[in-house]
Amino acid sequence: MLFGRKQRSIEKLLVVEDEPLVAFDTEHLLSEQGFDVVATVDRVADAVRLIEGGAAIDLVLVDVRLADGSGLDVARAASARGIPALFVTGSCPANAEGVAVGCLAKPYTPRDLLGSIEAIESGAEGKAPSRMPGGLRLFGGGSSMTGLT
Repeated sequence: MLFGRKQRSIEKLLVVEDEPLVAFDTEHLLSEQGFDVVATVDRVADAVRLIEGGAAIDLVLVDVRLADGSGLDVARAASARGIPALFVTGSCPANAEGVAVGCLAKPYTPRDLLGSIEAIESGAEGKAPSRMPGGLRLFGGGSSMTGLT
């Protein structure tokens, strides 16, 4: 396809966010951009249930502070299944590198969120991102990137 969209390796997203407006805006933006939002949940337990239940997920976007616990638990569950997780948070946890592909600092723009997903795709393909979004910190890869290759 000459002028079509690039084939994505990240299509199915799980959004884990307990701020209703942020969750709504994120889901709306991603859907408008052609992503398949598998679910938008606001609880650790619901996210872990989806992940461990075998839902088809290419990337988990997860806040760290959730009403019923830590997004770190969501990222650990995703990592155990080879699904990469990106923390979208105001404060990236010190031990995030072992369970996530990176952190995107809140507040972020829609362009930065989309660019972060693109940067994660590029990294999984062994390429340098064409644009590094503001507020994005990518980690070295390791087992958390294996879900994309």
